[in-house]
Amino acid sequence: MSPTRRTTRRPWARRRLPGAAALALLVASGTACSSQAIDQWSRGGMPEGATKQAGIVQTLWNGSWIAALATGVVVWGLILWACVFHRKKKNSPDELPPQVRYNLPIEILYTVVPVIMVAVFFYFTARDETEITRITKAAPVKVAVEGYQWSWRFTTDYQGQKAVVAGVPVDLSKQSVENPQGPQLVLPVNTQVQFDLHSPDVIHSFWVPAFLFKQDVFPGNVENHFQITTLDKPGVFVGRCAELCGTDHSKMLFSVKLVPQAEFDQYIKSQAGSAQ
Repeated sequence: MSPTRRTTRRPWARRRLPGAAALALLVASGTACSSQAIDQWSRGGMPEGATKQAGIVQTLWNGSWIAALATGVVVWGLILWACVFHRKKKNSPDELPPQVRYNLPIEILYTVVPVIMVAVFFYFTARDETEITRITKAAPVKVAVEGYQWSWRFTTDYQGQKAVVAGVPVDLSKQSVENPQGPQLVLPVNTQVQFDLHSPDVIHSFWVPAFLFKQDVFPGNVENHFQITTLDKPGVFVGRCAELCGTDHSKMLFSVKLVPQAEFDQYIKSQAGSAQ
């Protein structure tokens, strides 16, 4: 083998080896977390819901993405078609294509189709919003939520007993997903819960990402109400204020803990009439 061949082959191997190693690492890591990634993609990047109403929001979200992607495919196809079949001809570079001033069918198409799409989106959004914000008198657990600068007070009313939990602005240096700071609202699983929201100072926003839903907390005589039905998913879910409300807005953190009914009953008995 000539020296020239050796010198050309060895650099080629050096260049390809790191790329092959990186590809193998990518395939291995992708295989390890494929199920988690597929589950995340199936939710369109949304967190896993912890309430019945979250399922409604998730379905609307997925449907919106499917409609948007279908529209994008049609638009991209038309763009590529125009680029391929209506490019400038080499044999007649100065010749203009046929000039069409009006095309009534196409104008009707791109006017009617968007109106129909918006109407469909409006229908499903209004339908799901009506269901999510529907209030019944059957909720056995009621929670008065008071958002103030800059923390939360939760007053849980269950079978004539009340438990009050109040917080202070969170030290962000101690905040973590495994150990969330701030006041903790304890709720039972598989139960309908009503929230009554109120603020004594400025507008806040009560947001638990796992609910896939948030509501503003208004000052004055305005109260906001909504209900959820918790799923059988015990766990701790972080929450925060989603409305810029002042200097320590970022410290308005809290958590919601879903527990079995027996544990919730014991919690209410031990906390009834007390404040933390």
